[in-house]
Amino acid sequence: MVSSQRGLWLIGIGPGDLGYITERALKIAKKCDKRYLEGYTAVLPDNQERLLENIVGPWERLMRPDIENPVKLLNEARHKLVALMIVGDPMQATTHIDLEARCSEENIDFNIIPGMSAISLAISLSGLQSYRFGRQVTIPFSYGDYLPTSPLEMIYFNKSNDLHSLVLLDLDPSGMGTDLPQPMKPHYAFNQLKLMVKKLTNREDRTGLIDNYSIDDWDSILVSDVGTERQNIVSGSLIDLSNNAEGLIHTIIFPATMSDNEKEAFERRRAE
Repeated sequence: MVSSQRGLWLIGIGPGDLGYITERALKIAKKCDKRYLEGYTAVLPDNQERLLENIVGPWERLMRPDIENPVKLLNEARHKLVALMIVGDPMQATTHIDLEARCSEENIDFNIIPGMSAISLAISLSGLQSYRFGRQVTIPFSYGDYLPTSPLEMIYFNKSNDLHSLVLLDLDPSGMGTDLPQPMKPHYAFNQLKLMVKKLTNREDRTGLIDNYSIDDWDSILVSDVGTERQNIVSGSLIDLSNNAEGLIHTIIFPATMSDNEKEAFERRRAE
């Protein structure tokens, strides 16, 4: 199962409920000499964090600076088995791909155990067809006067190509990745999108974008706390769903033209 006595293992531990961790991931995490939980690209609920030590052994948290400048992590992996446990699927984050490259350059044994991804679960649970999704979008927190419009432009682009949009909400208001995540709420994301609409409609180079385009009535699906006991999926207009204050981690899906089956699935999820 483990071919050497040293190296770095990236271990996916599931979307947020440790009941989804695979038997292989569990065995290897237990066998490692040192275990870290990556704490900034995704969130493990508090009750699951408390369970983690019981099922794999003692662990420490690593935040963005120690992952992007992994000197200590890689030095340990040269001499012992080290597990970096990641909520979801490890290789969906660019930072983790960089770790693979660093290990290759420094001749450090590197292994991956995939985990169930909240992103793939969100698409599956939405009732929409996976092949109909366009490029994934993230709505970031704004910093000072900085307001990127690229997220809305990509949603427009997907819509113009009749593709659904999966929109992730940012986790880190600081943008530094040093503190525990504080996930964005749906109402904040809605307000950011409204500001982007205003900024785009005032822009002279808005070729191909729709002037005075109202997003309030967009068909939307709000996927909250996917893969946890608090999981909730509701559909409706964006303005209605943006007032949903329940849940911790949220993803919004904007459907393009829906097939009959997709429309029926959308209606079954409609918020009451």
